[in-house]
Amino acid sequence: MNNKMKKELDKNKKRKKCIITGVTGQDGSFLSELLLEKGYEVHGVIRRSSTDFRERIAHLENRDDFHLHYGDMTDSLSLVHIIGMVGPDEIYNLAAQSHVQVSFDEPEFTADVDAMGVLRILEAVRLTGVDKTCRIYQASTSELYGRVEEVPQSETTPFHPYSPYAVAKQYGFWIAKEYREAYDMYVCNGILFNHESERRGESFVTRKITLSACRIAQGKQDKLFLGNLSSFRDWGYAKDYVECMWLMLQQETPDDYVIATGEQHTVREFATLAFHFVGIELEFKGEGVDEKGYDKDTGKILIEVSEEFYRPTDVVNLLGDPSNAKENLGWNPRNTSFEQLVKLMVEHDMESIAVEKEKEHIRTNVVEHLERTR
Repeated sequence: MNNKMKKELDKNKKRKKCIITGVTGQDGSFLSELLLEKGYEVHGVIRRSSTDFRERIAHLENRDDFHLHYGDMTDSLSLVHIIGMVGPDEIYNLAAQSHVQVSFDEPEFTADVDAMGVLRILEAVRLTGVDKTCRIYQASTSELYGRVEEVPQSETTPFHPYSPYAVAKQYGFWIAKEYREAYDMYVCNGILFNHESERRGESFVTRKITLSACRIAQGKQDKLFLGNLSSFRDWGYAKDYVECMWLMLQQETPDDYVIATGEQHTVREFATLAFHFVGIELEFKGEGVDEKGYDKDTGKILIEVSEEFYRPTDVVNLLGDPSNAKENLGWNPRNTSFEQLVKLMVEHDMESIAVEKEKEHIRTNVVEHLERTR
């Protein structure tokens, strides 16, 4: 065996292996990139579907250290098979039905994935015999605090879940904590506050705002309808947050951490900033469902409130205290400021909509040419 082959073998022996559920999502794609940069062999779990949504990880699929496996959080056997085959050093459970509004429409599915799915992962780790060597990160949520009992919220703040999504996530949090204590497993809960990016799904309010602002600025949309403009959120950048997930699993002992910026902004502020970055200054008038956002220059109504987007129960005052993560993990929650976050989302959407417009223009020209040459 020559030295080159020996070095390659040594490298492969030392390379950590991880499994990421929810790998095609916003967090999963950023986490995959981070762990690949750190020399991990990354195994992602994806669901079988007639439509493949792999846009966020398409640039990784040709790598020899990135692998995808079909599995499902509602199917114990698939999870046992994947974990048994890979023998991971770390598991990051990011898979979830993560839309609060959808959880009111599909509460049973939400519970099956977000609550029982966590149990299936933990049991699969035990059944495959890697419970003493594998470290597990469970993605929890600030929605656990629900009708908040104190501001800001920390690891010791009582939970008061206020949606089917939050109730399911509370089971996931406590079953992870139970397995840590009952079976001496290395399991951490990351209580993530709102974190956004240019990869955020278009049904989430932040991406809905940035896309609409860009479309309105480019003449492709007239108006944006939103729910409660006065809801307070602690918004961070998803790329910064996945670093904290990794840091949690590198500590000597497992623990639960709030992942947040410690800063609070309203939906109204987010919208105002997004429109500012496309060159439109907003002015809001009215209250509650009668509130409207006007273009200061033209007086045109660009934002209206619709009761359709109000939730049956709504969390209105989320503000995280990241002190524990800062002090014990050495994590900096403000690598990306609120203004920088909104700006990078707007810049991404302005570019994508401009490309979309150009494609439409080309298609129109082709159709017109074909009609003329018939």
